[in-house]
Amino acid sequence: MTHAYRRARLAAALSEHDAAAVLVTWPVNIRYLTGLTSSNAAVLVTAAGEAALATDSRYVETARAVCEGVEVIEDRDVAGVLLGRVPDGARVAVEADHMSIGQFGRLAAARTGLLPVPGLVEAVRAVKDEEEIAALRRACAITDEAFSLVIERIVPGATERRVARWLEAVMVDLGADKPAFDSIVASGPNGSIPHHSPSDRPIERGDLVTMDFGARYDGYHADMTRTVAVGPPAPWQRDLYELVRRAQRAGRHAVRAGASPHEVDAAARTVIADAGHAERFGHGLGHGVGLEIHELPFLGPGRTGRLEDRVPITVEPGVYLPGRGGVRIEDTLVTRGDGPELLTLTTKELLVL
Repeated sequence: MTHAYRRARLAAALSEHDAAAVLVTWPVNIRYLTGLTSSNAAVLVTAAGEAALATDSRYVETARAVCEGVEVIEDRDVAGVLLGRVPDGARVAVEADHMSIGQFGRLAAARTGLLPVPGLVEAVRAVKDEEEIAALRRACAITDEAFSLVIERIVPGATERRVARWLEAVMVDLGADKPAFDSIVASGPNGSIPHHSPSDRPIERGDLVTMDFGARYDGYHADMTRTVAVGPPAPWQRDLYELVRRAQRAGRHAVRAGASPHEVDAAARTVIADAGHAERFGHGLGHGVGLEIHELPFLGPGRTGRLEDRVPITVEPGVYLPGRGGVRIEDTLVTRGDGPELLTLTTKELLVL
């Protein structure tokens, strides 16, 4: 019933585009709509809510077992065979964000009426059902627990790369499918690089260490960042940390159903700008999470729309000082009618190791 409900929501969205059907070819979206994980599949969902899935012999038996309420067709030309079921000239939405120019050209040469639409399934995916939120909640709990276990090992001499591998191994040991993304561990001056790749730099006493990581559980991605101090922090480090903590708290408190993404971003960004560090916070405040680590909606200046109920997002302000270091604090939350539900629960007080 879960996948049928998702397909019904997608079918309802087709009315905005006057389309008879949508052809879905992106593997993540196919899993979302049917439950099938495959490297060669496509799904056709009609405006009436009917669905057909095409896949090849490698996946057809699995598809027939897991795709409840979906007609399953065995064919290697998964997109072509599905489009052949729609009258030529009828408008069929296709995924503008995921279909290559070459693939679109081949399909358009065979039939008319194809309509590239960006973010059609992604907009439906942004609002999660409780089954999805439960998977995210578990992914975040694994992430929290991994952090509490690994910080005991962070001592002078441990390298960034080793800490990253510890985090990833512990998450899998705790039940994660795998890490949600390549973990970031940035120590000392490397902390000024928001997406620093862990290196063989040994962590030193007096460093701030930023760790951005998460577990993937049942396909759903957690995302959390914590910055810790190795040894007593210098006054500038403590001040910088407290600034980012205040900004992060302001951003979290602005999260609510009905808020605009740019308003939530501004709540945190203003705190940093008022402290004179506007130019040192260059990225957006956060993003949606789910079957992908970066999903709709995105929080940032100029972002439009409104947050709906049951939308998981991250709130992750940072301040980065070249040559000195940086601080980022990030949580995963879910919008709720009575205020956000916080999924990453590890303390945001500055931990001194």
